[in-house]
Amino acid sequence: MNATSFPAYRPRRLRQLPVLRRMVAETQLGAHQLVLPYFARPGKKQRRAISAMPGVFQLSVDELLKDATAAHAAGVPAVLIFGIPDTKDEKATGAYASNGIVQQAVRALKKELPGLLVITDVCLCEYMSHGHCGLVHRAAGKVLNDPTLKLLARTAVSHAEAGADVIAPSDMMDGRVRAIRTALDAAGFQDAPILAYAAKYASAFYGPFREAAESAPQFGDRRSYQMNPANAEEALREVALDIAEGADMVMVKPALAYLDILHRVKATFGYPTAAYAVSAEYSMIKAAAAKGWIDERAMTLESLLGMRRAGADIIITYSAKEVCDWLKG
Repeated sequence: MNATSFPAYRPRRLRQLPVLRRMVAETQLGAHQLVLPYFARPGKKQRRAISAMPGVFQLSVDELLKDATAAHAAGVPAVLIFGIPDTKDEKATGAYASNGIVQQAVRALKKELPGLLVITDVCLCEYMSHGHCGLVHRAAGKVLNDPTLKLLARTAVSHAEAGADVIAPSDMMDGRVRAIRTALDAAGFQDAPILAYAAKYASAFYGPFREAAESAPQFGDRRSYQMNPANAEEALREVALDIAEGADMVMVKPALAYLDILHRVKATFGYPTAAYAVSAEYSMIKAAAAKGWIDERAMTLESLLGMRRAGADIIITYSAKEVCDWLKG
């Protein structure tokens, strides 16, 4: 197809009026597609600012309830809960404790805001004293895959028991979706959906998150289990494996630097697909806006629209509440 095939076509005719531009827009961004992440911590009246993420806080459950209530009233339909425990150890016991911080947050949210969709991140890094996403063989400096699966499955079941609506494993251990699906089914949670962090890259864009979640590895890095940013075909294999193991939805993380992956995942599998606009994506826009270099609202909405255009059905973003307000304007 080329311009000479339609000699009378003048594209600008459809761009003259705002109402017409909206009417013929090919891609829509709506509040119903957004998920707002939260960092829950123990205590009361705790609101600890995260220096690298302006406007984002570690919140005790009472403060989290206040923020989530306001966000839900603004139009945010779903939240994603991360936990920061009081103590950490080499078995991540806080991750699957019945009264762990995520479990407390979930119970409180489901009691006070039953219409809010609560998604829980299932990983062990925040709860491990060494900061890795699994059990570690210290002498070999190696993260152990199969023994870690049991702890991940136990964590997922404890989240479901607390009332979580969606379980989202982010650890990138091989076989984790199957282990979690099997454990959920055995515990009577056959209807609990799994949103798998299926294509999660070992990215420099996670920097601010390390402060927010207090989860930086104490040695080495996560390249032995998170994906190489150079690889695209591998992402399709990872997604295919997670779907085969029982994932109901899949995720690409980060988002903006991986829009090609997002598009290929959606086009190849057609499954409900999430994009995670990660911490540095948020922080870079905030920092540039604070300098007066960019229009924060315009750039945020454009970047999220790009994720939608690439194929995202769900967008996890720290700007979710602001976006809901902007979309009303």
